[in-house]
Amino acid sequence: MAHHGGSDPESEPNTRLYNPYQDLNLQVPMNNLYKLPTSPEFLFAEESLHQRRSWGENLTFYTGTAYLGGSVSGAAVGLFSALRNFEQGDTLKLKINRILNSSGHTGRSWGNRIGVVGLIYAGMESGVVAVTDRDDVWSSVAAGLATGAVCRAARGVRSAAVAGALGGLAAGAVVAGKQVLKRYVPI
Repeated sequence: MAHHGGSDPESEPNTRLYNPYQDLNLQVPMNNLYKLPTSPEFLFAEESLHQRRSWGENLTFYTGTAYLGGSVSGAAVGLFSALRNFEQGDTLKLKINRILNSSGHTGRSWGNRIGVVGLIYAGMESGVVAVTDRDDVWSSVAAGLATGAVCRAARGVRSAAVAGALGGLAAGAVVAGKQVLKRYVPI
């Protein structure tokens, strides 16, 4: 509803605001009509007992976090690479161009690679939780182990086994660190 001038339409004596519910004789106060819940609503009561993210939320969170972390880390590596490769006669414009190109290229590359690892981890963790119906430290360790093995499977069994062990250790360390932070660092 457009009104002309700088005055408030409610304060003008000759105007009336449109109320779509005026002829319905509602017994509900207008203030309660649009109050939305602040906690999530669940279709089944069993869903409310599990305090965890859904597989779609996990997929989005882990993939996005991994891509962002990989991009920032790659951009930092690209920055230092560009700073090392400066030549004596480079102008300021050429130096800035070299920094932007190197940071952008390395950041995209690292972000894509680590984002795929986050995607595989999210899928593995959601699969382990769906099969075992437990969301605990061991589910994360199993997902890390499987992710490491899948990421290095093309390089042979030995490489997949080593990467799987490292992935399991890394996932266990992250979950244990999260538990330590929850317990000893007040937020």
